[in-house]
Amino acid sequence: MSRRKRNKDNEAKTDESWLLPYADMLTLLLALFIVLFAMSEIDVKKFEQLAYIFKTEFNSGSGIMDQAVSIVPEKDPVDLEGKEEDRDKEEEASKEDSVQLREYEELKAIQESIETYIATNSLTETLGTKLTSEGLLITVRTDITFDSGSAKVKKQGIDIAKEIAAFLNTDPPHEVVINGHADDRPVHNQEYASNWELSSMRAIQFMYLLLDNSDVDPKYFSARGYGEFRPVVENNNEKNRAINRRVEVLIQPNHNIEEEVEHRE
Repeated sequence: MSRRKRNKDNEAKTDESWLLPYADMLTLLLALFIVLFAMSEIDVKKFEQLAYIFKTEFNSGSGIMDQAVSIVPEKDPVDLEGKEEDRDKEEEASKEDSVQLREYEELKAIQESIETYIATNSLTETLGTKLTSEGLLITVRTDITFDSGSAKVKKQGIDIAKEIAAFLNTDPPHEVVINGHADDRPVHNQEYASNWELSSMRAIQFMYLLLDNSDVDPKYFSARGYGEFRPVVENNNEKNRAINRRVEVLIQPNHNIEEEVEHRE
């Protein structure tokens, strides 16, 4: 009886602690094979993600892996998705900057061509250009285009329209807006009830001349009138009123160029 009892006590006290390092060893072998497989794939992003997972998983438990050397440097986890998103944003911003620069340079080239034409033909008192965030603005100055209260384009204005039309055929095409303006003299006759109608008709008449002398598609053209409400000088004498009776040709950019314009001002 005593021998049988001692055998049972010995069986109950059998040391099973060897199972822990054995299990750790199997886990280590599994990890080794997974790492070797990951290294065989030429994908740095996947490897960094896998390395970080092993580091956090095995360093948090107990066993022989607690003393193992980390397979990644001791640093903050790599936010691959965040890096990829930042890189995409940087590339997108770079592309946008490049597009804006090309658009600005294209309009600048048109402006320089017009300025050369103005200087060659001594038209500084007649024509002017300005490159703004809204586009390239070509202004036909003084009263060469219209008499007071009239929307009929004068002979000199017709000649100027033909010259401007030559600069409007661009590739790619641009939207072109014709702005009409009036002086402050009230108008009320059978043709026009106010300066709104007068300035709008001036823009339309000048637009027709541009379309007659250009190969551009009419769908890119539009006209608008501002009445007497956007004068460039005070309407306090005949000379100034003649300046305010004007039309403007606005070549609009196909992309935003505001930052480029501000950068160069």
